[in-house]
Amino acid sequence: MDTENAAGSQPGAGAVNPAAGGQAAEAPVVGEVPEAPAVAREVFGDRFDAAVRYTELLATAGVQRGLIGPREVPRLWDRHVLNCAVLAELLPAGSTLCDVGSGAGLPGIPVALARPDVSVTLLEPLLRRTTFLEEVVRELALDNVTVLRGRAEEMVGKLAVDVVTARAVAPLDRLAGWGMPLLRPHGQMLALKGDSAEQELADSRAGLTRLGAVEWSVISVGEGTLETSTRVIQVKAGESPGGVKAATRRAKAARAGRTANTRAGGGTGGAAGRGGRRRSR
Repeated sequence: MDTENAAGSQPGAGAVNPAAGGQAAEAPVVGEVPEAPAVAREVFGDRFDAAVRYTELLATAGVQRGLIGPREVPRLWDRHVLNCAVLAELLPAGSTLCDVGSGAGLPGIPVALARPDVSVTLLEPLLRRTTFLEEVVRELALDNVTVLRGRAEEMVGKLAVDVVTARAVAPLDRLAGWGMPLLRPHGQMLALKGDSAEQELADSRAGLTRLGAVEWSVISVGEGTLETSTRVIQVKAGESPGGVKAATRRAKAARAGRTANTRAGGGTGGAAGRGGRRRSR
């Protein structure tokens, strides 16, 4: 998700901040990154240096390519990088995650930096953004991150994960329609939201039930770590995330995959017959 789109759920993100007297604040120089706060070392551990470099890339190439608003540079750490990284508190060990509409890599890359044990897929439909993400992944040597170009609705039956994340991609009702079908049974969707969280959740409950959700709530993460905690809508799926249609599409894709593996392997002597599994990512 691009931070210029964040204004819909996080007040002020990607927007000009008026100075006293109603004058627009002067945009900072591209690349003028604030010093990392002390808490960043605690959050990122051994990957602190990589987190610093990622923040520098957001402030330079990210701004130049229109992925980050220039006035966001002074608050990249607290408003964006750390704000996203604390989602790591909610992730099971060794889980798989898809960041839908990843944009500049928020929240997917900070989460991947904070949790090397989590396999992260950055799903983004626009080429200019996936190009940036691929460059970041290569430079930071993030072996737990895969960049995938495409839309969530195209991935049902092709990609199944334990966790779906998103930040200011769309209102919750639409986001759930894209994200829930990508979950494995009993997975969870984590949507970073601002002051609209409770209202969006209230407006979306009927739709969440149709999409196979069994539990949902607004929670705060990063309390005691960040000055301002991150508000998250957490939606937990039941046995059939995404509803009946999504389950049917997953089953159809699985059957097609088994048939293809059997043909490629010459029957039971192929990878499928030997118990091998092809990763959906």
